[in-house]
Amino acid sequence: MKRIIGILAAAVVAAVAFSCAPKASEYGYVIKDNKIVYNTPPRPADQQCMLGFKVDPIEHVRVGIVGLGDRGRDAVRRFPFIEDATVVALCDLLPERVEKAQRSLEKRGAPRAIYEFSGEEGYKQLCELEDLDLVYLAVPWQLHTPIAVYAMEHGKHVAIEVPAAISIEQCWQLVNTSERTRRHCMMLENCCYDFFELTCLNMAQQGLFGEIVHGEGSYCHDLSPWWDSYQGDWRMTYNKDHRGDLYPTHGIGPVCQALNIHRGDKMDLLVAMDTDSWAGQAKADERYGEGVVPHYANGDNTSTLIRTHNGKTILVEHAVVTPQPYSRMYQLQGTKGYANKYPNEGIAIGSGNLKEGMSYDDLDAEEYLSEEDRDAIMEAYKVPFVADIEDLARKVGGHGGMDFIMDYRLIYCLHNGLPLDQDVYDAAEWSSLVELTEVSILHGSMPVVMPDFTRGEWNKLNGLHFAE
Repeated sequence: MKRIIGILAAAVVAAVAFSCAPKASEYGYVIKDNKIVYNTPPRPADQQCMLGFKVDPIEHVRVGIVGLGDRGRDAVRRFPFIEDATVVALCDLLPERVEKAQRSLEKRGAPRAIYEFSGEEGYKQLCELEDLDLVYLAVPWQLHTPIAVYAMEHGKHVAIEVPAAISIEQCWQLVNTSERTRRHCMMLENCCYDFFELTCLNMAQQGLFGEIVHGEGSYCHDLSPWWDSYQGDWRMTYNKDHRGDLYPTHGIGPVCQALNIHRGDKMDLLVAMDTDSWAGQAKADERYGEGVVPHYANGDNTSTLIRTHNGKTILVEHAVVTPQPYSRMYQLQGTKGYANKYPNEGIAIGSGNLKEGMSYDDLDAEEYLSEEDRDAIMEAYKVPFVADIEDLARKVGGHGGMDFIMDYRLIYCLHNGLPLDQDVYDAAEWSSLVELTEVSILHGSMPVVMPDFTRGEWNKLNGLHFAE
């Protein structure tokens, strides 16, 4: 793992040094007209666009889970409650975690997994199984892309914890491998499946907010209580060595869906800036000893502003070391309505409260909906499949139920031969902020022209809908 982290760190340094060269490398960038411009490599002849991609229905999805720490262990607990799927393979670096996961399956009335693997090469054995459909990855960030690529190359669909990639090169590796192998590559962005966000997405797609002009998202809360839970200190290590928004997908994912990113619009330009690191440096001194980490890289707060091709804007923030309550910000601003989740859920439609069958045409008072009216509209626009499983989702749990909804929907789409709600372009676009924000900051908050991972096909689809 240390070797992989070292290689990635060297790659970032090399990319920055290369920025002044006259021609971009395959996955690199040049500086042109005071903007950082990333190269978009042409699609090879043996690859096809994955927009709207679906496979033949899988009667019963056979799942292999790699990584049985906090996130993987929680997934093991959820899958016994999902019909049409069975965990048939388990893998972790530590064999005792595999056995613990087996007992978890038994406790919930599910059969023990047929296959179990451990050690650094165990994931390869799992991916090479013939009787396996989906590889579910819950390993450290630095290992997401290498294992996902290996799985797809061995004929498996993959679902990857967030972020799916930590460099632009890795983003393209996921895109190219998915396009070449014709295998689904979904990032497990659970925040897209929280109840409020799903309902607001449905409202947005049905035009209730009018034209959405601005969205906000974030990942802001103090991670100090969880630093010790990350095996090998990999998360703290990445934060102390890198600047930028290192965990952007929880904030940007739901907003991108509401703004139809690569489903009618695309992100064009990004600018990022950060504060100095005071709280981060103090935590590093406390953790490793004063002076051991001479410069903690990640700023206490990172702010990123994005402009889309259709003239919309997105604000994303990242702050994981300062004391503050949990917030993903989540806000949609439209020409006819507004939604805000943190610190309190609020909806405004038209000029005020909904009356007369929830129409905004005759409203004249500018105010949030009352709690009663808000609950009514949230119920009216609830996504149908969520209404069907809401009670079970809340019972099974996983961040209040959104993790279960995510897993349920993934299996449902595979079982019914539907396109997934998140595709490989979502995984690449949202994860690309890890490198793009760092590069912008390292160049004095210079604007970055964002890569188009669809290679010009971003307006092929028209929004994300849950008709099925």
